[in-house]
Order: sequence, then structure tokens, then C-alpha cells
Amino acid sequence: MNHKNYKISVIALVLAASFNAHADIELVSSVVNEKEVKVSIGGYAKVDVRHVDGDIAYQDYWVANFPSGKAVETSHTGFNVKESRLNFKMSHGDVSAFVEFDMYGGDGNEVVSNSSNPRLRHYTITYKDWLVGQTWTTFMPLHALPEALDFGGPHVGEVFIRQTQVRYTKGAWQFSIENPETNGDGDIGSPASAVGLTGDEADKDESVPDFVVRYNHNTDWGTLSIGTLFRQVDQGGIDEFAVAANIAGKIKTFGKDDLRFQVTFGEPGRYAAAGLTPDIVTSSKTDKTVVESTIAYTLAYRHFWNESLRSTVFYGAAETDELARKRAHWGVNLLTNITSELTAGVEFGNYSISDNGMEEIDSNYLQISATYKF
Repeated sequence: MNHKNYKISVIALVLAASFNAHADIELVSSVVNEKEVKVSIGGYAKVDVRHVDGDIAYQDYWVANFPSGKAVETSHTGFNVKESRLNFKMSHGDVSAFVEFDMYGGDGNEVVSNSSNPRLRHYTITYKDWLVGQTWTTFMPLHALPEALDFGGPHVGEVFIRQTQVRYTKGAWQFSIENPETNGDGDIGSPASAVGLTGDEADKDESVPDFVVRYNHNTDWGTLSIGTLFRQVDQGGIDEFAVAANIAGKIKTFGKDDLRFQVTFGEPGRYAAAGLTPDIVTSSKTDKTVVESTIAYTLAYRHFWNESLRSTVFYGAAETDELARKRAHWGVNLLTNITSELTAGVEFGNYSISDNGMEEIDSNYLQISATYKF
């Protein structure tokens, strides 16, 4: 192959893709070393207009945290495009790679430029039954996530983590070893230099990877999965073996409708209900450091009014044992496909906090979104 012409063709395809975006845009399709090579670009542009009113401070999307750590009388409208993302897929025979960014990298402000930095979400290499790299934890049931305008839906009831791992898939079974991290000892594994994680930023322990086993059952009526998480928690003066389980499903009901659910129980710590609780906490009963127990669950039903108009109603909640934290998120939406690539929708919902020792507080939100997938 003439490499000069090859480079010119790639440049032309990239320029064309910049002005004529559509689903799964193919940038390169060629043969190198007798193997097919493909490069494509994808992602979506999403614009959100969100109003939050109540006792819980504004966030662009709800997770299971406690914004500001106290009740804050709030009535705030925010506009943003940060959920928008861009990904590239590359394949060469049996080997493929995937990289994706969104715009939640921070460092922007609303005074002048509203700038935000690209944030790495996924970066993986796959070869036959093997996957290595950063992506969703194997413990996370993607099929059970509701269709929501709030970024990710009811995080409070979901397993939701991306991290680096080594995963092996054989039929319905998946096995993985994943990055260990104990949240609650003051370290969050955040590198602050060009050499990556170093010095006091890295825990002196955490020598054993987290281990996940998952079974996926796919049938004509839907998908069920059972995942088990095994972790060695060896920070804060304790050294314990923690176990958690997740049961999830997406069940077809009437027409194109579906019911989605997941339940997580045991000692999932940072894996479930993002921001709800650390992995290790101080027991109010014994004043000692212990591994926190959590139960989290989500239930959602999606109904199609016609071929392009649909609604999802969802509820997610979680509760911890030692800290007695209890939080919930519900929502209902209406989405329509203006074209096959462009979707618009509106969602109304509520996020509430009723932790031990405080009166329940909550905030309502109304969100309008437009999403162009390419």
C-alpha cells in the first residue's frame, strides 16, 4: 500500500467526519500485514439545563453524597455540556482498543469561558476472551441502568465504578482482578506529579487485587446477572476479608417495555451508592475501625408510548449499617427521538437524605436535555 496516499486518505476521512457526523463513523478501513484494520469515532453531544430547588445544594447530577454537608436553601439553574463525550475504537485482527473522554475534568468557571478539561473514562485493550485496561468494574451490571437524563440515573442504588483491571470472559462467566483501593483512611489514590501515584499518595498496603466473579444469563425474555466481589481491606489498623453480591436484571415485559433492577448487599464499600460511605468507618458502638455494610437497590420501568416516545420511572435507595446513612433518588422522564440520532427529553425527580440524627431533607430537580449521538 502507498503510505503517502494512506495518510492523505486518513486526513480526508477525519475532516469529513468532523462535518458529517453520524453513528459509528469509520475513519479508516484497510489491510495491514494481511489483517483488517479499522478506526472509528463515536460518542455524543449532550446539552443539559437543570433546575434544583430544596434543602440540598445544587449538583449537575446526583450521586449518594451529601453536598455541602449541611442543609442549604437552594434554588439554582445550571447549564452545561460536560456529559458530552468522544471515543475512538481501533481494531487490528483479533486485537482492539477503545478510549473515551468526557468533559468533567474540572478547572472551569462560569464567569468568562465555562472551560472544562477532558477526563479519561475508558482505555482498554481486548484480545479474544481477554480485556485489560480501565473500564467499568466487572461487578457493575450495565444492562440494569435506567434510561435517565440525570447523568447515570439513581447512583444511590447502583454499582458504579471505573478502574483498571484484567478480565477473562468465557461464555456466560466473567472473572477479573481489579485495582484495590480502601476509602476511609484519608488516601484516595490521587497522583499529584508526573511520575503518577507516589509517596504518601499511595497506600503502603493494598497488596491484594480485588476479585470479581460474575455470571450472565441471557434469554429471549431478558438478562439476569449475579456478581460477587471479594476484597482484602487492610487499612486503618484492620485487616479483613470483605464480600459483597449484586443481583441484577433487565426483563422484557409488554411490547418494547422493560423492567430493570439491581440489588447490592454485603460490604461493597466504594463499589455501590457512589459517595454514600467509605469502605471503613468508626463504629459508634465500639469506637473501633470496622468495614461498613451497605444495602443498595434500584428499580426502573421504561414504557414506549410509540416508536420514538418513551418514559422511564425509577427509584434508587441505599442504607448503611454503622453510620446509619439513608438516601434515595427517584425520577420520571419523557424522551423522544427527533431524528434517529437526536433525542430530546425532560425529567423531574427528587433526591433525599435522612441520615441518623438529622431531619430528612430533600431537593427536587427539573432537567431538560438534548443529545446528539454519533
